[in-house]
Amino acid sequence: MILNPVNELKILMAERPGWCISLFMPTHRSGEDTRQDPIRMVNLLRQAEEQLIEKGMRTVDARTMLEPARKLEGYSPFWRHLNDGLAMYLAEGVFRYYALPMPFEEQLIVAEHFYIKPLLPLLSGDGRFYVLALSQNEVRLLEGSRYSVGEVDLEGAPSSLAELLGDEKRDKQLQFHTRGSSGAGKRPAMFFGHGEAEEQAKQDILRYFRLIDAELRGLLPIEGTPLVLAGVDYLLPLYRSISSYPYLLEDGITGNPEQLSDKQLHEPAWKIVAPYFQEIQHKARTRFYELKDTGQTSINLEEIIPAAYHGRVDHLFVALDVQRWGKYTPDLHQVSIHPEAQPGDEELLQFASNYTILNGGSVFAVEKERLPGEGILAAIYRY
Repeated sequence: MILNPVNELKILMAERPGWCISLFMPTHRSGEDTRQDPIRMVNLLRQAEEQLIEKGMRTVDARTMLEPARKLEGYSPFWRHLNDGLAMYLAEGVFRYYALPMPFEEQLIVAEHFYIKPLLPLLSGDGRFYVLALSQNEVRLLEGSRYSVGEVDLEGAPSSLAELLGDEKRDKQLQFHTRGSSGAGKRPAMFFGHGEAEEQAKQDILRYFRLIDAELRGLLPIEGTPLVLAGVDYLLPLYRSISSYPYLLEDGITGNPEQLSDKQLHEPAWKIVAPYFQEIQHKARTRFYELKDTGQTSINLEEIIPAAYHGRVDHLFVALDVQRWGKYTPDLHQVSIHPEAQPGDEELLQFASNYTILNGGSVFAVEKERLPGEGILAAIYRY
């Protein structure tokens, strides 16, 4: 999970001496295939060592760089808590890895910069969402993408209302009931009980929810990732009444989430968030065509690179399945494009995407055929 995409992007973009290793591989949460995951990683690390040595690094230095990753081979807790894809970055004094809810093609890149482009769908927030499954007996936070969903640890929140109340005594006669037409988390709560007991029970639930909300404030990113609620219908409006998360969606998943697995929550959650992402992207695409030929759009890589670097790009569509290697020299405002990667080169579509995100813009990482215009990227400028 990538909790603070901008901070992680800054770390991965930092200039580093020597070679940088970027490794991507599919992983598995359960089943026989999980036994192949450590083997796959070891094979990729062996290839990385061979490439480092071919590039002139001493064998002992190459093995030292790769040692933190190799230590994971027999560390079973690591392999038990994976997701659908693993991204790993190694350089001198650097070792970062991300277990993510999206499958990666197996890929190894040894270059002078980290290769971040496969992470763009998650770094940009396009297609990434959360589900908060609420009940009085348990709470689960799930991180998802269009591909899958996985649980996120909520260490600081009470695991149930009973845990919060502890030895506190409550009137057991209170019952909760809802009535009215069904809706996506919108039905009002109706409380039936005895006076103070009714109000006390409601306040207990609100206190429980406030502690959960406080934990989420320190955990969730704030760049626009949507949150979907799942729970019985009388709890959802109560949680909405105290939530401080600005991207909590109006629609929710009604029913007892205790009876649903993470996978069973994924499909209804994606049905809720998919239109949200489609609308954002549709508005940007429409704006591109409205502004076409006004000087506020471009599909020219050599124009977009400096514009992204200097913070002019508001929205950027970039082709995930295309690479262009080269350099940008800010002092000269010069972009050099090469048919193949040369020493010191960066992947230029990644470069434009990184600086768009760092400067507060939006990136839509899509297949080439889904780009507006006829290029390999398309930008909408702020000015």
